[in-house]
Amino acid sequence: MSDIWERVERLIGSDNLEQLAEKKVAVVGLGSGGGFVALSLAMSGVGRFVLVDNDVLESGNVTRHVADLRYVGQNKAAAVADLILSRNPLARIDLREGSIEDHWECLDDVDILVVAVDHEQVKYAINEKCLEKGLSASYAGVYERGEGGDHVIIKPFDGPCYACWSEATREGAKVSMNPVGDLDYGMIGPEGALAAEPGLWVNVTKVAGIQTDLIINELLRGTSAYEAMPANTIIVANAYMDIIEGQENDPHTGVWIEIAREPDCLVCGERLKQGVSKLAQEEAGVISLEDLAASGLTTDIFIEEED
Repeated sequence: MSDIWERVERLIGSDNLEQLAEKKVAVVGLGSGGGFVALSLAMSGVGRFVLVDNDVLESGNVTRHVADLRYVGQNKAAAVADLILSRNPLARIDLREGSIEDHWECLDDVDILVVAVDHEQVKYAINEKCLEKGLSASYAGVYERGEGGDHVIIKPFDGPCYACWSEATREGAKVSMNPVGDLDYGMIGPEGALAAEPGLWVNVTKVAGIQTDLIINELLRGTSAYEAMPANTIIVANAYMDIIEGQENDPHTGVWIEIAREPDCLVCGERLKQGVSKLAQEEAGVISLEDLAASGLTTDIFIEEED
């Protein structure tokens, strides 16, 4: 192992570091949050990446981005790929300069997906693909003016899908069949977009740092370095904020909450029903009884034993 990894190796152990080096993380959206997470994962030992973005870095981005003025005019994913290789020349990167809708196949063999796009409708499309592919995904958001943020790792049919989760946590969030426009940080307004002022870079990186730490923990599931978390969602406050109604949180504190799956969710509920229907029709390879049992979901399936 190279000397550059000495301190990481001392922290998590050589076996765990070798495991991270073989993990493959896809990051869709390499803006302020996604760029920070991708580079931080690379600096923590993750060795394989898929980077997807269709946007170019502008001069106004550099006060809230890991890439600096040298990269202005370049694709954001390409800029972050270059920064990763400058820290870890052995990193393997699948670079996609375009929209994820044109590159779904790049998600086929990744270990976890980081969803860092601003378009809410794209998140819903990604959510459906994750259900289809059985892919876990990390979502994070920074609230208006950087007053706080949240993070969740969505696991298909094991807890909420993103549609369930956002319905519970994003004021005004609804599954829509129509494009909702460009989004910024904050709560979703009546027009379907996050019409809020963004926070400072430090507000973004605070949430993105927590996100990175929890992704690494998930990648190390089953090892001595893994730690079980109190719930599936963490909400952090950078300022005085009512995370739970009637209970004001002090600045720089957080609350863990468990968001349950919505049984009647229009997305994962319908997906589950489709899977159950196909099982009843004896169509193999869709969703197994073992998978249903392991998921902990409540279904109306009863198995009769033969005499």
